[in-house]
Amino acid sequence: MQSVNILLALAGVLLLSVASPGPNFLIVTSTAIASRSAGMMTGLGLAAASGTWALLAIAGLSLIVAHVTWLGALLRIAGALYLIWLGIKMIVTARRPLSAGVGSAASGWAATKKGYFVSMTNPKSIAFYGSIFALMVPAHAPMWLDIAVVALSIGISCAWYCAMALLASHPAVRRTLVRRKAVLDTAAGVLLVGVGGRMLAGR
Repeated sequence: MQSVNILLALAGVLLLSVASPGPNFLIVTSTAIASRSAGMMTGLGLAAASGTWALLAIAGLSLIVAHVTWLGALLRIAGALYLIWLGIKMIVTARRPLSAGVGSAASGWAATKKGYFVSMTNPKSIAFYGSIFALMVPAHAPMWLDIAVVALSIGISCAWYCAMALLASHPAVRRTLVRRKAVLDTAAGVLLVGVGGRMLAGR
């Protein structure tokens, strides 16, 4: 019963975490506007990253980062630079119209990798899995519970982000988003650069 309560509590916290706006949400919706399949693949990449973070948390991520100071700094700087690069790229291409080739070019493995790396460098993911998540998983939990926790992380992330991809690529929603592409992409790019800048500043 205690294990079930742990999983239910984790499910609630995970759902709140993935549902809150941030780089993951921005990247899956902006990709889905160009191509539904690419958006879905980005969602799968984000889900894979959630599973990776869950594994790291179970392995003692928070303890490692706390005791190896340079590793935490390295993760923060690498993540910040990637988010800044991604943000600048979105700003530069904001006014470019979507073409038929955009979806196919960004589909498949490339879209999955993009989703994975965005989540792995997302400061919200680092903070969540390195603190709240790690504290909620018992240190000496049975292996089946650890496996269930990882599966739960992947499942909830996959369901949410793929649902967002389907919503953003719906014809009616897509038409509205495409009309405002320049504004939305610029705003998203500025937000990503801002998040990366704050990470570099160590805030």
